[in-house]
Amino acid sequence: MSSEPPIGPGDESPPQWEDLLRSMFGADADEAMRELRERGMDPAAMAAAAGLPNDPQLLDQVLGQVQRMLAASGEGPVNWDVAHDVARQAAVAEGDPSLTPGQVRTATEALSVAELWLDVATDLPPAGGAARAWSRSEWIEHTLPAWRALAEPVAGSLSAALVGALADQLPHDRDDGPDLPGAAGAGRVIDPAQLMRQLGSAVFGMQVGQAAGTLSREVFGATDIGIPLLREPTTVLVPTNVAAFAEGLDAPVEEVRLFLAVREAAHARLFTHVAWLRGHLLGIVDAYARGITIDIDSLEEAVRSIDPTDAAALQGALSGGVFAPQATPEQQANLLRLETALALVEGWVDEVTTVATLPHLPHAVPLREMIGRRRAAGGPAEQIFATLVGLELRPRRSRDAATLWAEITRTGGPAARDAVWGHPDLLPTTEDLDDPTGFTARRTAAADEQADVDRALAEIFGDEPGGTLDEGEPGYGAD
Repeated sequence: MSSEPPIGPGDESPPQWEDLLRSMFGADADEAMRELRERGMDPAAMAAAAGLPNDPQLLDQVLGQVQRMLAASGEGPVNWDVAHDVARQAAVAEGDPSLTPGQVRTATEALSVAELWLDVATDLPPAGGAARAWSRSEWIEHTLPAWRALAEPVAGSLSAALVGALADQLPHDRDDGPDLPGAAGAGRVIDPAQLMRQLGSAVFGMQVGQAAGTLSREVFGATDIGIPLLREPTTVLVPTNVAAFAEGLDAPVEEVRLFLAVREAAHARLFTHVAWLRGHLLGIVDAYARGITIDIDSLEEAVRSIDPTDAAALQGALSGGVFAPQATPEQQANLLRLETALALVEGWVDEVTTVATLPHLPHAVPLREMIGRRRAAGGPAEQIFATLVGLELRPRRSRDAATLWAEITRTGGPAARDAVWGHPDLLPTTEDLDDPTGFTARRTAAADEQADVDRALAEIFGDEPGGTLDEGEPGYGAD
């Protein structure tokens, strides 16, 4: 999240969001903004909650999109036009030159070599798709559609919960609402709940766009955030980011590229051939979203405690999750499931990548440690999601998961390790991450217990293998 605090109402220049509302409401702008702030919907606070940078040029570009959305009759939890524009602007903020033929060739060759090395490390076959090299902007264009599955359930539930929580405070007389902006909205009145949904849609669009744009400057491929962003079995490298990561490392850039290519190809194999995994991860997000509620009393108390003229205090309160939904026990359980699943994915890729690269790359172990530290530190995009909805996009327990996969390999071999992905019911649990060395013993004990139950049922129903029927029992003497 940007370290620069948002412009507050007390600053010399008016905030961009204030300019937006003045263009929307015209002569009624001051009254409309006063009512929004009294209900805890300070537009400047909403922008800060989205983690948006104080970039007048960027917000000016988004302004037209937001105004058109507010003038339209359609609804949606996320404004994807806004998300797209913000993401593209964020992607090129630090430069995004077109790839040269040499960059494309070296990236695709590295992905081809990665597949050969992985054939020795895992029984899962190659993903089977094309090997690609993308610029940051190309990464945005190809992966942004996948953010719908991740962001819309949470955004929609959060918006509905917030509107429901404030229902008693919002006026119900549509004649009291402000006119819609622009010629298309002349003479039309929108109720405050609808306005709130549309403002939320714009903010979520800006937030998702900023997150995707920031990630486009961090990721090395299409899979390394832990959640698959492509449906087709494609392997990808982003050469600009690979080169930036390699700067300052002791390892040659060629080694870094190959190591990251193996990680990308390993992710692609897992998500392609474990067909249920993508749905499993997104299903947990959806289950989390369905349980979103907002404690309106706590929200009102938090809003009253914030001095709207103190930008630093406002930013600190938002960073502390003032507007975050309640964390119910069910939601905490879902977040734990998501964190565990992401850790298992990352741990498996970490273990398989190490096995595949150790014979070939002298710096395989240091690169593994560097990737681990990088993921543990997180980044601005992860902070945006964590602050707003409490979702962790990066696993915190990937080291424990890597230890678990190594233990399974030690006791049962690579086939036993990969067979764990055969069904979601076979996935290790948080208990297994806490005690990786006891995994095999626990699974063996559970299998023995199930076998005892099966034998008991067979005896009860006369189905025990090799059993005989006494004279007079139904079926006695039958061929």
